[in-house]
Amino acid sequence: MDDAETLVLPRLGPAEAGVEDPWGEDQGTAPGRPATDTPRWRVAAWLVPALLMGALSVLRAGAPGLRMEELATWGAAGSPWRDNWSTLRGGEAALAPYHLLMRAWAEVFGTSDLALRAPSILAMAAAAALVGTLAARMFAPAAGVLAGVVFALLPTSTRYAQEAQPYALTLLAAVLATSLLVPAIDRPRFWRFAGYAGAVAVLGLCDVAALLLLAGHGWAVFAFRRRMALRWLVAASVGALPAAALLRVAVRHGTHLAQVSRPSLDVLAATPRELFGVAALAALLFALALFSLPLRYSAAIYTAWAVVPPLGLLLIAQATPIWLAQSLLFTLPAWATLAAAALARAGARWSAAALAAIALIGAPVQVALREPDGHRQATRQLAEIIEARLQPGDGVVYSATDAGGGWVGRNLVAHYLAADRRPRDVLAAGPQRAGGRRPVAECTDVAACLRGTRRLWVVRLGERADPVRALGGPRERLLRTRYQVAQVWRPTGLTLALLVDERAEL
Repeated sequence: MDDAETLVLPRLGPAEAGVEDPWGEDQGTAPGRPATDTPRWRVAAWLVPALLMGALSVLRAGAPGLRMEELATWGAAGSPWRDNWSTLRGGEAALAPYHLLMRAWAEVFGTSDLALRAPSILAMAAAAALVGTLAARMFAPAAGVLAGVVFALLPTSTRYAQEAQPYALTLLAAVLATSLLVPAIDRPRFWRFAGYAGAVAVLGLCDVAALLLLAGHGWAVFAFRRRMALRWLVAASVGALPAAALLRVAVRHGTHLAQVSRPSLDVLAATPRELFGVAALAALLFALALFSLPLRYSAAIYTAWAVVPPLGLLLIAQATPIWLAQSLLFTLPAWATLAAAALARAGARWSAAALAAIALIGAPVQVALREPDGHRQATRQLAEIIEARLQPGDGVVYSATDAGGGWVGRNLVAHYLAADRRPRDVLAAGPQRAGGRRPVAECTDVAACLRGTRRLWVVRLGERADPVRALGGPRERLLRTRYQVAQVWRPTGLTLALLVDERAEL
């Protein structure tokens, strides 16, 4: 088959792709035209997914407390502009574009939990609309509706729509880049490739690891449109330049990204659950995707989008511990669309049954995500415990050895407790919050800083049996000799302890 024949790739309708019309005949449809290939269905292909994703994303979006990484976003959003610009030259360079965006957003909408998550909500709703639009173009409008709905029903779509992190924006950029690639390689024009390069640039600035999508795009281009390979390569390279510059700065200063690991068997086994919210949903979508593979041209880009980036990340992770399941979230639209293509061929009854199964399987996770500890750290609950039991003169200490070196706990307390309703940061030698992940300078004479503090709160990451163990250097020894542990709370993902110096009562 020569290259000219592959021009039909973005124009396939249901009949050409082998997709049966599962929705019955429309009396107003012209003879020979699929019943679902009407303006109303094409509008439904993006509108229904967008509305469903928006509704699910907004539902109790402010209920879970901000987790560790979200607290860094809050800190950056509330910091002076000069501090955010300075991160472009430091270890937070990889996250600096997102933090700058959130700083501008907070200038207008504030830094409440819901306000910080609103950009992710909007991004996921837009992504759902694009998923449906692209699937309608590649398969049929009915498949577009199904693809967008499947994507919106996945628990992880909701989870990261309700999180103040760049994952939702990354996913939106991935869908946009793929949507722009298809017309660019079908009807090549300079401005089409320029738009594609711009989308790639946004993708890389959101998450450098998401540029692995280019490996999938490259596979599809070289497999089906070799004549466009050079143009695609130039556009992709230009688009990747900003991210490459940021990555160079981040590597030079040491990156501060989410916790990563090497892909051990246990980590790989947990990846389907991390990506889809429930392992059973991963199995269901994988199985459905297999039935769409015979649709060679239509499924080619989606298969490359779904499969090639994880394989690329797995290969890179053999050399450096860079494996992070969240970095592969941008593959979810591909899996959802491949599953939808199979359902569109199966008929309306099978489609309805599959959507019901996806909704029911994901329902318990959807409910859990909206609990106060839905993001795996009950930060607001910890703050409420302190506020309810706070007494004048109380102090608080943070661990220098926990992840973040104390900035997580400081941001948590500063965010959820008003200045007159929070314990004194007895070890801080500078401002109580320096924004983002920046550590606060602490006094070196711990004994002198603790003098006169009878009640002391200890805030730790993780649920610890001993709240003082591995607290860091001389502070642990001093606390063990001077204080007694009066009470310990372990809200999800955290440990809070109240220590009392009994001798101070004498």
